[in-house]
Amino acid sequence: MNQLQSLLDHGIVAAFAAGKEIMDVYARPINVELKDDKSPLTEADKRAHRAIAAELAKTGLPVLSEEGKALPPDERQAWPMYWLVDPLDGTKEFIKRNGEFTVNIALMARDGEPAGALGSHRPVGGVLYVPVKDILYFAWEGGGAYRQDQATTLEGKAAYERAASAVRLPMPNHRKAFTIVASRSHSSPDTDAYIERMEREHGKVETVSMGSALKICLVAEGAADAYPRYAPTMEWDTAAGQAIANGAGKTLIDVSTGAPMRYNKHELLNQWFIVQ
Repeated sequence: MNQLQSLLDHGIVAAFAAGKEIMDVYARPINVELKDDKSPLTEADKRAHRAIAAELAKTGLPVLSEEGKALPPDERQAWPMYWLVDPLDGTKEFIKRNGEFTVNIALMARDGEPAGALGSHRPVGGVLYVPVKDILYFAWEGGGAYRQDQATTLEGKAAYERAASAVRLPMPNHRKAFTIVASRSHSSPDTDAYIERMEREHGKVETVSMGSALKICLVAEGAADAYPRYAPTMEWDTAAGQAIANGAGKTLIDVSTGAPMRYNKHELLNQWFIVQ
């Protein structure tokens, strides 16, 4: 078994542990705090972060998490590998109780380009877990990308064993129209312009709405052709999804560079991007 697979095993265990904490909070009235940037924070975010950090500590790799402490760029860019984590992606969806939220855990490695303000790392493994539906997406570089339903029934199974019984992405589909996945909470004039451009290129265009990093998974699955994002996201929102998209033969392209998104930037805010 290679190093990526064995590390990913810890990522999967961590995602399930976070999912248990999240669903425990989901079953009761949800109290919401506001962070400094006015984004919502719940007990589920904090409990999921603690569960993930405890499991990933066993790998000896540093963890950069939305709910962890901020670190200076020169310190984190020196890491050969690290974990990039969003313990609860789609907190707004969680609060709305629509089930469209995920646990995002990405394994990051140096990308071979010079480190600088625009980044230093790329995702080489990803785990994305949907607690309400017990669906697990996972991928590692060179190993492909997979979707597994009723995922916790195989708790304790290694990633390579799971891959044998999971569905490899992309899945067969019989769509007739070019399908674009758009954010439920963030529309923008740029997105509208992109949709109009695709209508000129492809004729009929359908749009699907979805919360959290599940939008990236729809493209990885083949259920959608493109996900344009012309609105702010953070690195932990996209890294696990990008690993899964890459494993499915798709790309997450930084619109400003025309190249795959780089990570561990000086500012952890992403540029606009398109998954296709």
